[in-house]
Amino acid sequence: MKAGCLNVGGKKEEKVEKVSEQEVEQNKKNEEEVREMILVGRKAPDFETQAYYKGKFIDVKLSNYLGKWVLLCFYPADFTFVWATEISAVAEKYPEFQKLGVEVLSMSIDTVFVHKMWNDNELSKMVEGGIPFPMLSDPGGKIGKMYGVYDEELGLDVRGRFLIDPDGVVQAFEVLSPPVGRNVLEAIRQIQAFQHVRQTNGTEACPSGWKPGKPTLKPGEDLVGRVWDVWKVENAFD
Repeated sequence: MKAGCLNVGGKKEEKVEKVSEQEVEQNKKNEEEVREMILVGRKAPDFETQAYYKGKFIDVKLSNYLGKWVLLCFYPADFTFVWATEISAVAEKYPEFQKLGVEVLSMSIDTVFVHKMWNDNELSKMVEGGIPFPMLSDPGGKIGKMYGVYDEELGLDVRGRFLIDPDGVVQAFEVLSPPVGRNVLEAIRQIQAFQHVRQTNGTEACPSGWKPGKPTLKPGEDLVGRVWDVWKVENAFD
């Protein structure tokens, strides 16, 4: 009976509908799943899997990269269109990632054999020498599930990019639907910004559009309400 209904005796009876134990448990489960998906500021889930790398099949374990920055890129499948443009763009800028001390790992549900075929037959025609970083396999989307990017209905990992710092902590992630590719230069800019914050032990923050050489912010009580005085909107743009 809903609140405000009359009982048999004609008296108003205030009654709150009870939530079933099943609903309570489902709500708790949903909250836990949301928390699991929010990885920023948390340790990146460790994993070990096979990869195709420079003509060889190797084993890759994420925790072996502790002490380095890692750009972990999930994508739906080999021989897809937008990702072919994205992975080749990252490969072209790989020397810049290396200068920043960043290792790149790409991952899809495809086997290492399909990775090799794609690299040899298409990607090597898009970027000289082919893909210079490990192409990981995620059979069944087990790793994608850990990172919240596996689409159960499609049976594919969606395009998600995770930036992991030398302590193994996720500092940023970005997930896009299939039709739109990302800008690799923005990934490099974000890495430079997070590295600057790390080098200053968090005493400086990087505002919108920050690049090396541009002004930073120094969070503190003196900055409250005074961002306008130390930073101008034009600094957000080239």
